[in-house]
Amino acid sequence: MDITSFSSLLVCSLIIISALVATIILTTKIAVKGHKNLPPGSYGWPFVGETLALLQAGWNGTPEKFIRERVEKHGDVFKTCLLGDSIVVFSGVAGNKFLFGNEGKTVALWWPKSVNKLFENCLITSSGEEAKWTRKMLHSFLSPDAFSRLYINIMDQVTQKHISTHWQGKQEVKVYHTIKFYTFELACRLFMSLEDPDHIKKLAYHFNIFLKGIIQIPLNVPGTRFYNAMRAVNAIRKDLHVITRQRRVDLEQKTASPSQDLLSHLLVSSDEHGRFLTEAEIVNNILTLLFAGHDTSSVSITLVMKTLAEKPHVYQKIYDEHMEIAAAKGHAELLQWDDIQKMKYTWNVVSEVMRITPPVIGAFREALVDFTYAGYTIPKGWKLYWSTVSTSKDERYFPDPTEFDASRFDGAGPTPYSYVPFGGGPRMCLGKEFARMEILVFLHNVVKKFKWDLLIADEKIEYDPMPTPVKGLPISLHPHNV
Repeated sequence: MDITSFSSLLVCSLIIISALVATIILTTKIAVKGHKNLPPGSYGWPFVGETLALLQAGWNGTPEKFIRERVEKHGDVFKTCLLGDSIVVFSGVAGNKFLFGNEGKTVALWWPKSVNKLFENCLITSSGEEAKWTRKMLHSFLSPDAFSRLYINIMDQVTQKHISTHWQGKQEVKVYHTIKFYTFELACRLFMSLEDPDHIKKLAYHFNIFLKGIIQIPLNVPGTRFYNAMRAVNAIRKDLHVITRQRRVDLEQKTASPSQDLLSHLLVSSDEHGRFLTEAEIVNNILTLLFAGHDTSSVSITLVMKTLAEKPHVYQKIYDEHMEIAAAKGHAELLQWDDIQKMKYTWNVVSEVMRITPPVIGAFREALVDFTYAGYTIPKGWKLYWSTVSTSKDERYFPDPTEFDASRFDGAGPTPYSYVPFGGGPRMCLGKEFARMEILVFLHNVVKKFKWDLLIADEKIEYDPMPTPVKGLPISLHPHNV
């Protein structure tokens, strides 16, 4: 780049930043006018606020540090500025209970501009009656009943094929990258009946770029993560539109079934007034569920496998549980819904892994009205943030919070609202049951065939935006001699 081009780029950047700084200062002044009893806290630097401190904590693998330091200084509710917005952070059980219990009344779903621009109108960005209708439509596909009747056999078949292709006969595997492709492949199969590996790889490539730009300052400037994510998501949408149009033709010609997958379900379903989703709404919701249906599960499976390599006694108990389930079945028989319910210890282990390292560290809401919480005034329009790590590593709810102890989830389990990896209330993650089954089916198949060792001890985990082993968690595989 020559000096003239560099100077032009620098001037443009300064103009953009100056405009954004002026906007946030004006917005903040308007928001706080007439509200003097705001929660304590700091807005941090102009425009960026305390965003870099939040991101830095995640990059260091300690996202709870951002919350803990401010809770120690200000208490369980404090104000800050993140991604260009004035935000009140709610921490602790009481904060979670308040936000989850007041959805649609005092507070409503909100996401930073980067999320809204990338996802557009879909399940995770809509609210009110539109959100209720969309959730109702999707629930019939993602319910335990649907999985028990329709999808568990497909999930088991895809998992067995994946392990045979990508694990069997290998001495070493990079777990995270391999698992990401597995969960994406499974989502493509269940949601769109897409099986062509080259097509899936092309979509997965764009998705990996898209994911890196979700929680970013929305500067659509070449070279930024957000710019790259916008280009990637446009390519994904273009592909999904083609798939959707072809499926509509196939349904009309009766070469596709209305119940074969999520795509068909969305095309043929309407509300009580006969309204169908538009093609753009269908594409956006498929995009959303491809995102939600594979990335968090990839993280969870990877971290469970890391834990099992580090704790042989935990691995042995899981192995015994799954071999007992396998022994009660025929050699070639696929998993059934009742088998999943027997994997109680395994799910306790998964839950404890998600407690220590949550796949998602938090989410946002918006104040619909002025309200008072913990003695402080929260102005209408202010953004609110709740964090999974504000409670999951709090010794008030989990004694010795850094120690691994799967028995925390025996019996009644943790204190209500202290363990919230799937959120809570009306906006609880709709794909919770999908994720549970996906994780358990994979662990059942991989544990039956292998033990493994970590090739990098104490590999760093960084949040970007989800917890990821920086080297991909390479392991050496040891097949069982059975």
